[in-house]
Amino acid sequence: MTTTTPPPGDGLAAARRRDRRVYTRAHPVLFALLAATRRRPVVRLGDTVLVHGADAYRQVLTRLPLDRGAAGTTGGAARDLSGGRLLFDQDGDDHRGARRAVADELGTAGVARLRPVWQDVLDRHLAPLHAGRSVDLVPLAGEVAGATVQALLDTPAAPAKIAHAAAQAAASAVRDHLPGPRRPGTAREAAAAAACLEALLAASGDTADAGLRSMLAVAAVSTTLAALPRAAAWCADARLWDQAADDTLRGALVGELLRVTAPSPLLPRVAAQDAVVDGCPVRGGDRLMLVARHAARAHDMPPDARCPAAPGVAQLVFGAGPHACPGARLARAQLEDTLAALAPCRPAVVRARVDRRAALPSWRSLIVRAVQEA
Repeated sequence: MTTTTPPPGDGLAAARRRDRRVYTRAHPVLFALLAATRRRPVVRLGDTVLVHGADAYRQVLTRLPLDRGAAGTTGGAARDLSGGRLLFDQDGDDHRGARRAVADELGTAGVARLRPVWQDVLDRHLAPLHAGRSVDLVPLAGEVAGATVQALLDTPAAPAKIAHAAAQAAASAVRDHLPGPRRPGTAREAAAAAACLEALLAASGDTADAGLRSMLAVAAVSTTLAALPRAAAWCADARLWDQAADDTLRGALVGELLRVTAPSPLLPRVAAQDAVVDGCPVRGGDRLMLVARHAARAHDMPPDARCPAAPGVAQLVFGAGPHACPGARLARAQLEDTLAALAPCRPAVVRARVDRRAALPSWRSLIVRAVQEA
């Protein structure tokens, strides 16, 4: 699929149309169902409750008791990947201790330590763009994630191999936990992919916390692959490069782009007990589909650094309360540096292909070429 520069005044519409393809090409039925029900904050369909509204979404994550290891949830997939040693969906002291350790690694000092790692990747991958040649931003995003994981976990595994193995593990785990009938062999596929990633990350001989290391790799790689290329495509199609080039606006633009791309657009959960969410009765055991994309207004509020969404809305793409994503600071820093590196070239998208098998809505390739130098 070859694309051209959108006509004047049509940039936001073109950006929205392109970004919708990562949903409609990979999961057309699910996307259509979510789009059809999004006008109501909470919708029950049998034993599944769809949560679209920001207040209802926040209520579920902060006040509703959840079965965090149930099959068919993010926690269920995490349990399989980590051999029961969860991070993002643990409860109690184990949860708090693991999250505290990760938060320390990904805090201000941790991001400062890791920043030169991905900046080196950006410099190498984007050099051809400055020379007038095309660049595929998907391998760049993969190496940014893989190199960051390599440094974070102090493993000798090559960044490209880390990115590939983590992406495969994430995709296999998601396929094994999607609602509805599964094709034969998905459980075996998921187990094999998880074992492959765990072995790769333990190549140094250190097998301690192997499951936790795998979970960190999966989270970092899958979200980076989903966010960076899609954010760049938005900037290209919606003509946001001026905002990306402005040091006073870039930080706000990063928040807006993460909000509209919503790298983890759907959070599957299971209620642990009866409750009421925004007037809708919820029974213990009900499946909850939390639509982060809609809660954060990604579907109807385009990104604009000069008039950004309220912080309480934008932050919802990283969750809410004690289970908010501990990697949010890292994600913002990586996207900010990527935009700063791309902005001088004002790249346009020349070709894009959806990854239909990815764990999160992503491009399989997104090829850009410089339009002008600043």
